[in-house]
Amino acid sequence: MISFLLGNIEEKKENSLIINVNGIGYELIVSTNTLASLPLAGEIVKIYTYMAVREDGIFLFGFSTTEERELFYKLILVNGVGPKMAITILSGLSLSDLTIAIIKEDVKLLSKIKGLGKKTAERICLELKDKLTQIDNDETSNFDLNYNEDSVQMATDTLISLGISKNEAYMLARSYAGNNATAEEIISKSLRGYQG
Repeated sequence: MISFLLGNIEEKKENSLIINVNGIGYELIVSTNTLASLPLAGEIVKIYTYMAVREDGIFLFGFSTTEERELFYKLILVNGVGPKMAITILSGLSLSDLTIAIIKEDVKLLSKIKGLGKKTAERICLELKDKLTQIDNDETSNFDLNYNEDSVQMATDTLISLGISKNEAYMLARSYAGNNATAEEIISKSLRGYQG
């Protein structure tokens, strides 16, 4: 089992990374969070790994932190969640937001992650909520639990009509929905914060 790789970043692509370790190029499947946290090509990095051996091939999954890998391990134990689905889930939210969403059983937020259905989201909450501890770091959740569902829905619909993708529109609206903000307040803050 390969626990980690230390080498030069050769190439960064969408959800994949190639690392040169002593002249051997390892291709890893990674989350967008890991990809975003890594330096530019040519830099030396340490990537924690998980190797999946299946009939159709051997796949290496990479993580920038041991915390992300630990959550990945927990996700793949859930019935219906394979390694690739786990990477998709880890790409949908920051690690702290994802952990909080599972602990608080925020199925609606989880099921907005592309490719993650409501039933699987419910199963993840049910099986993992008692196995997770909130990540103690400076990064607090972007998602206030004190929000107005109707305002979020109205703001999401408006953002979609402005050309923002459904998933991104919901994530934006939800992240600015604290303190029971009105739909107008959410839309205004979302548009200011949108980097499309």
